[in-house]
Amino acid sequence: MALDHYVSQVHLRKFYSTKLGNRMYAIRKQDLKAFTPDAHSVCRLEEGNTNPFLKEARAIEEFLKTVEPCYNSAVDKLQNDTIDHDCVYVIAGFVAYVLTCSPAAMRQQAGPIKHMIEETARALDSKDNLPKVSAVLAERSVTELLDSGLFRVQVDPKYPQAIGTASIFSRINTFGNFKWEILVNTIENSPFFTSDFPVAVEKTPNIQIQNWIVPLAPNLAIRICPDCEYDHQQTDFSFTGFRRVIRHLKRQEVISINRLLVQCAETTVFFRDNHEWVPGFVKQFSGFQVNVRAMKRGHLHWFTHEIERVS
Repeated sequence: MALDHYVSQVHLRKFYSTKLGNRMYAIRKQDLKAFTPDAHSVCRLEEGNTNPFLKEARAIEEFLKTVEPCYNSAVDKLQNDTIDHDCVYVIAGFVAYVLTCSPAAMRQQAGPIKHMIEETARALDSKDNLPKVSAVLAERSVTELLDSGLFRVQVDPKYPQAIGTASIFSRINTFGNFKWEILVNTIENSPFFTSDFPVAVEKTPNIQIQNWIVPLAPNLAIRICPDCEYDHQQTDFSFTGFRRVIRHLKRQEVISINRLLVQCAETTVFFRDNHEWVPGFVKQFSGFQVNVRAMKRGHLHWFTHEIERVS
């Protein structure tokens, strides 16, 4: 059986420690256990990229052949400010892949599907379009069973993965036509972390829009800033809408980004340099994860990513 990496090994190798050779430092959020894995031994699942809901069950693997071999070159282009079409495609593709196939992404995206099923059931029930449940449950309505917790909707995480895989080029199209901030970290004793979900959520003044912050190397990250006026139906793989700003970060900005990266990590934080402040920092922000929450204003529903305390 295939062991599929849901965070590309080429990404994780960027965070190898010079003191460890071909390994990096890691801390598990649940118990704060520290270890030193290599890229091959983490962020992988048996048949993780095999999806029975797709006609081509391993379709995402073909897509990755256009992304992973070019990752190092794309990062170099960002660092040297020689960004071209291929660079934008590869980095956007890497982000889209994490947001499609990682366990964190599948868990998060199951939430909106669950919500829509429940809301549809309630709407049908309110119009008496659903039968009462059996006498064993006192002939309660579906709405009553949902409210009591006796009836729960469960979503196979492979289903949102299939939806994400089928629409991955659409996501690359939008990411590639948004504004990017190239975040340069020159703070020697405070390099960027990465994780098993290396895409941090950042709030903006508009509650319907969130930025994505993605570490690409210990000294480099990007902030993808969505444009609410962008026509998502427009296909533009020449990325004519792409624009970039280079920002050299101050220490406090780096600290804020690393805080988000720890909070958004699903289970494990990875890092290049084992500075003495790192274990305490990870411990401080380990009790969080990203969830997708339904928002409602009148008849309008939308979904937003929220960093929430879990312990």
